[in-house]
Amino acid sequence: MLSYISLHLPLNLPNFRQSRVTPRPILLRPDNFTRPQRTPWGGTRLLREFKADALGTASPPAIVGESWELSATPELPSATLYGESLGALLARDPVAMLGAEARLGRTSTGLLVKWLDAAEDLSLQIHPADDYRGLAPDQSGKPECWYVVAHAPGAGLYLGFQPGTDEARVRAVLEAGDDLSACMVFVPVARGDVIAVEPGMPHAIGRGVTLIEPQVVLPARRGVTYRYWDWNRRYDADGRPDAGGKPRALDLEHALAVTDWAQATDPTTLARCRAAGGWPAEDTNARVEPLCGPEPESPVRSPHLRMARALGDGQVHLPDWDVLRSLTVVEGSLTLLGPGFELPLNRGHTAAVPAVCGALRIRLAQAHAVIAGLAL
Repeated sequence: MLSYISLHLPLNLPNFRQSRVTPRPILLRPDNFTRPQRTPWGGTRLLREFKADALGTASPPAIVGESWELSATPELPSATLYGESLGALLARDPVAMLGAEARLGRTSTGLLVKWLDAAEDLSLQIHPADDYRGLAPDQSGKPECWYVVAHAPGAGLYLGFQPGTDEARVRAVLEAGDDLSACMVFVPVARGDVIAVEPGMPHAIGRGVTLIEPQVVLPARRGVTYRYWDWNRRYDADGRPDAGGKPRALDLEHALAVTDWAQATDPTTLARCRAAGGWPAEDTNARVEPLCGPEPESPVRSPHLRMARALGDGQVHLPDWDVLRSLTVVEGSLTLLGPGFELPLNRGHTAAVPAVCGALRIRLAQAHAVIAGLAL
């Protein structure tokens, strides 16, 4: 168990322990890490770089694959710095917190935001749509977007199959014990790249890539990932590579059943689902730039998620999407400003911003932050 006493707390942090939710942003704990057994491919960049300031002198695990920055899921829920669960806050005042989601009858959010660091290739995998008949009652699909924040030289992603690949070809490769990645499209990445991964699209994050990953998981359910192949790796009980250990479970029949073969092998589709955003300097005038969403002007189209980034020095306004939003600081620092409060965030911190806060002011100090929310 980590020691959290030394986590850096802003001195003027508002107190949110009350019977109803005050319409203010909520600073979330920066150490909602998955266990190494769940993410044996994890690395050290999150801890060495992006989370170092937020964690202070706490003693995190040696390896971290994922930090679930904003989560109301039963698997790994987020908590505020005072220890209250995000889910409890949402349920107390869903109209103020969730906006358009509450008008759908929800008391919790479908937004899940992760920070992910891959020291090794992830399994070659796919997510189903919510209406896939193979899902259990407590399971959900998991459309997602990626925003690349760091990478090793030559690192990239696997996205879709090579043209002409079909179910028979994938089965033949796996039955022969061959490398399935040879059938996939490898895409080198650069910082600032944006990728939308729709249900039915085969994919894998490659070794050396660190990214922010907003996802949609239906409230009170678990997002599902089906694995085609896991590089023939074996692990011990603690998630360490071990030739004498056990392989991770595969889900080949489900993976094949949900594959959208027409989209997954179409070069035009694969080109449309990604865009190069570049990595801007933080000492420029403050601005907010769209990254993905349903709007035609979005660099990457997604019917499920919106992402934007706030950059530079000065003041801007948070996009008013009428939903709960996450704001994650990648570089520099910023302060969220509203009636009666100022909430500072440093690199590695994430805040949950209620829908009722609308176009909240942000004061940026050579900052780079990622904003995410559902597209409803």
